[in-house]
Amino acid sequence: MENSSNTDGEETRNQTIASTSATISSEGYRLFGRQGSIHQFLGGGKVADVLLWKRWHVSFGVIIVATVAWLIFERSGLPFLSVCSDVLLILIVLLFVHANYAAYRNRQLPTLPELVLSEEMVNNAAASFRVKINNVLLMAHDITLGKDFRLFFKVVICLWLLSAIGSYCSFFTLAYIGTILSVTVPVFYSKYEQHVDKYCGIIHRKFSHHYKIVDESVINRIPRSLSKDKDI
Repeated sequence: MENSSNTDGEETRNQTIASTSATISSEGYRLFGRQGSIHQFLGGGKVADVLLWKRWHVSFGVIIVATVAWLIFERSGLPFLSVCSDVLLILIVLLFVHANYAAYRNRQLPTLPELVLSEEMVNNAAASFRVKINNVLLMAHDITLGKDFRLFFKVVICLWLLSAIGSYCSFFTLAYIGTILSVTVPVFYSKYEQHVDKYCGIIHRKFSHHYKIVDESVINRIPRSLSKDKDI
């Protein structure tokens, strides 16, 4: 009797654990498939602090600078090259006046800051950049030679969408919108993380279902290569 009761208890406990894990897997969707916190997902450094408004003065300054730059370059109609040249000219004149004033008052000029990079950091960055560039070149090679027609079709659709978006707004407007969204969206997401993940999980399941139907009915029928393999 005791063995049967223990067996029943273990089965009940296993069923409870299985149902709990199924519930967690169905409801535990996280945006971008991340495992840690949003701060860790953004890098966990100073950039993450700025994007999450933990350094609110820097975040607010980014919005102000981006807005002023957008108004100068987009709304005023001033050429980009002229504005950059005027800003550099004013900066050089101010530095020249400051240096001569310090020499006239026998004050020591501030030392020039140096950029210090370790050899290991440079080698790692160069190796990572080389791998990414080679992957992009290999992908472009496969697309141009027709080795993967489905990838070619997707690239054409993405470029067409970018062209359509670019016909309605300029590059500076797109850069300004991207800057504002990058500074404001993460902090709102971290505040309403559970609600956003819940609704994004529902949308993700529906989109995956519809994409599976399209993939089975349309994309899988597109040949991966337009060229036939020749027997040697």
